Amino acid sequence: MNNGKVQLPGQVKAALIDMDGTLYDSMPNHARAWMRLMQDIGVEAREEEFFLYEGCTGAYIINMMMERQYGRPATDDEKRDLYALKARYFVEQPAVEVMPGAQKLVSALQRKGIRTVLVTGSGQNSLLARLEEDFPGAFPAHLRVTSASVTHGKPAPDPYLKGLELAGVDASEAIAIDNAPLGTRSGHAAGIFTVGVVTGPIDEAELARNGADIVYKSMAECADSLSQLL
Repeated sequence: MNNGKVQLPGQVKAALIDMDGTLYDSMPNHARAWMRLMQDIGVEAREEEFFLYEGCTGAYIINMMMERQYGRPATDDEKRDLYALKARYFVEQPAVEVMPGAQKLVSALQRKGIRTVLVTGSGQNSLLARLEEDFPGAFPAHLRVTSASVTHGKPAPDPYLKGLELAGVDASEAIAIDNAPLGTRSGHAAGIFTVGVVTGPIDEAELARNGADIVYKSMAECADSLSQLL
């Protein structure tokens, strides 16, 4: 989905890429882990809504749900302990697969000399630890933005601005690739050409409404198209 011919930045030097739902097909596991946690603490929620919160930090989600249910913010101890429990619930599920097309895209970017930077709102160590095995050389530790890197997560521009800083490029020299509305809003707010990718229940129009300059129907389609455009 795009309006007319796609016009990428003149010289793309860096690609800032989301993790959950973009590199890994992990969002269903995250949603189920969040729901299990919500049931533990007596918070009413729907599994579908956690797909919309993708990109927020775990602390932000816990605080939001506590305020919604109990009318008070979560304490720092609650944010830490409850997120650790959610992370445990995530790990207890079957291992997630690499998103089809993600490795092809990352490899194409590497071949073209484009620096790849991870920009995720997650702190899920079980996935972060897999990156080198699944995407060799693409996301070294010094080129990763995680939930620990910024105070304000997506949809604030901060994560993608931090990604630009780590890559050493201007916004006009980068593209952002994200599968969630909060992520595309973040990339757009940072002034970056933003690629939206449909990999779950959120449709193309929602990503476009939230700042995506172009939307692909899958990571495989994104890999094929961007390989040619770049």
